[in-house]
Amino acid sequence: MSSFTPDSPLVTEVVPSPNHGERRQVRAPDMLILHYTGMPDSQAALQRLCEAAAQVSAHYFVFEDGRIVQCVAESRRAWHAGLARWGTATDINSHSIGIEIANPGHCYGYPDFPPQQIAAVIALCRDILARHAVPPHHVLAHSDVAPARKEDPGEKFPWPALHAAGIGLWVAPAPLDLPGSAIKPGEAGPTVERLQAALRRYGYGLEPTATYDAQTAAVVKAFQRHFRPARVDGTADPSTRRTLADLLAARGLDSEV
Repeated sequence: MSSFTPDSPLVTEVVPSPNHGERRQVRAPDMLILHYTGMPDSQAALQRLCEAAAQVSAHYFVFEDGRIVQCVAESRRAWHAGLARWGTATDINSHSIGIEIANPGHCYGYPDFPPQQIAAVIALCRDILARHAVPPHHVLAHSDVAPARKEDPGEKFPWPALHAAGIGLWVAPAPLDLPGSAIKPGEAGPTVERLQAALRRYGYGLEPTATYDAQTAAVVKAFQRHFRPARVDGTADPSTRRTLADLLAARGLDSEV
């Protein structure tokens, strides 16, 4: 594997991965996708990203102690998102820069992200955003672009801290005890269709069917993990819907939910 000059001065080491290619019909990245590694050993996770047989990679890897490794040049298409969608984009790998954050994930106890790691992620994101035109609503979780398959970086990831540093879009989540009725899996009708349309308007890959099916529940869970993490249950309660409406309004979009 040939080495390359790191794109960021924050990189402590380049560990090249062979798993990359040309960006397809995209001149420059316009999304930033954050992942957790989901493996109990961070060094093994980095090694996997650099094994040809694994067919996966990411541009950056952030260890628990804040060390930043670059595996793929930003000009190249890393293989981190898999089958994914955001808005009209279906080749998320071509559109994005991917950051893997060392954390065992939900299957291995899901510990908190250490402060020094989050500080490094924030610094790296700010550095990337200084070079690339990534709008705030395109700073996303892996679970946002692949809600039926992924749940990383999960509800413990501190999105408000990133937003306070000028990274991503965030509004204060509406209170859990907001009055009103919930829209639940299995329901059908116009209220479900409005919910689906609102999630799609924000960017989630969801077709309005007027039926609260498994795909809708997965998208609601992904939304909750990112924007209303106090309760992740796939039910569109008033708190979830108000938070979604506030995010749509923050983008200047129709906020009907």
